[in-house]
Amino acid sequence: MINLETKIGKLVLKNPIILASGTCGYGDAYQRFYSVAKLGAVVTKGISLKPRSGNPPPRIYETYAGLLNSIGLENIGVEKFISEKIPKLKKLKASVIVNIFGESEQEYVELAKILNAQEGISALELNLSCPNVKKGGLEFGRDPETVESITREIKANCALPVWVKLSASRSDPVELATSAEKAGADAIVVSNTLKAMAIELETKKPALGAITGGISGPGIKPVALASVFELVKAVKIPVVGCGGIFSGRDVLEFLLVGASAVEIGTACLINPRAPIEILNELKEYLKAQKISSITDWIGSIRLDD
Repeated sequence: MINLETKIGKLVLKNPIILASGTCGYGDAYQRFYSVAKLGAVVTKGISLKPRSGNPPPRIYETYAGLLNSIGLENIGVEKFISEKIPKLKKLKASVIVNIFGESEQEYVELAKILNAQEGISALELNLSCPNVKKGGLEFGRDPETVESITREIKANCALPVWVKLSASRSDPVELATSAEKAGADAIVVSNTLKAMAIELETKKPALGAITGGISGPGIKPVALASVFELVKAVKIPVVGCGGIFSGRDVLEFLLVGASAVEIGTACLINPRAPIEILNELKEYLKAQKISSITDWIGSIRLDD
């Protein structure tokens, strides 16, 4: 038997495979294909205080090496999430991470307080890509002081573990990650999508209704991998890798550079069973290498000649 158990702070996951936010609905989108309880955890789509209708269509555009999306954080709001979705999530018997976002620091804190009172939630993941309306629309995740402030306030008002999700497109993810760590974050997740754009040549118009969006998929994997490598060296808290993971070998690369777990997203949109197939590939590789515990592989990258 191979021990795939991994720890993210105090949270113990049965394996390092996590469904990424925004790609599995409210956590139960793939339940008819397999039991998500077989995975390490599932991250819900972003939840806000009030419902959001999202961006105008088109919202999705496929590129050569990835997927552009501009969903606009559409969701049902925390009230309906609690009444309609949490009861279903409890039945999944999976570790559930709730992704949250707001347009002000206070909204983040309010959400954390509300969700802290609910049963069946294993951790919160802070989406810091939402514009801060009180500061002229500047994204929270661009400013180390804001990252530290939000994280600290949430940790002071919430007993749940707090994961901070960052984008590798920010000027210095290391500075942002160390700010989150200083404020008490339990883990860093990198990378969120990277800002991107596509044009429809025939119409001479942007391919997305919101003009720009975020790119995910294989094209961003090298960027995300480098960010994980840098952050693992810079912080003492666990780092969760995310970006372009489509195979067991991709997972192994992220774990090799020090990620404690990974989040899989775009691959699920192509093949709903991708996480289970990737998990099986991971097991087979470790078995072939005669590695009995995933912890023996994590961070074992060789940098010597």
